[in-house]
Amino acid sequence: MPTQFTPSCRVLRAVALTLSFACVVPTASAEWGVNLYGLSYHWERDTAEENDWDNEFNPGLGVRYTFGEWLNASAFADAGAYYDSGRNTAVYGAAGLLWPLDRNGRFHLGAALTAFHSDTYNNGDAFVAPIPLLAVHFDRVTVNFTHFPKVSSFNSVNTTAMFLTIPIR
Repeated sequence: MPTQFTPSCRVLRAVALTLSFACVVPTASAEWGVNLYGLSYHWERDTAEENDWDNEFNPGLGVRYTFGEWLNASAFADAGAYYDSGRNTAVYGAAGLLWPLDRNGRFHLGAALTAFHSDTYNNGDAFVAPIPLLAVHFDRVTVNFTHFPKVSSFNSVNTTAMFLTIPIR
């Protein structure tokens, strides 16, 4: 009998595959980090409030694995879960690149191809989307900013979010 996978199972499998890949491809500059989620801001405030998508405190945990350099960028994989704007649990797995914007390597701009699942987004169906990312590195923490654009049925409100990455040294 074939196994039936729900959208949540597919996303969790993608997260597990991402983390498995991270474990078998170590590099000299590889680094693990803990992601602490966060905060969000909804640009269409009235629409967010009307649809009960106005939760702007989004606590959660995740991991980041930085592989090293590729195409002059920092290559990474993220996986995690957080309490989203619609008061549901969102799970995701992502792989992306961050390019330095300054000589000191404090500011980075990039994107991640991300698999999501939450009852809040895309009518509860899992989906994959590119997500922009701005990272500001400090000695003991990286502050990450991302933007989830308003895109038809996937996400009805432009949302900007912030989360922290704490390196494990």
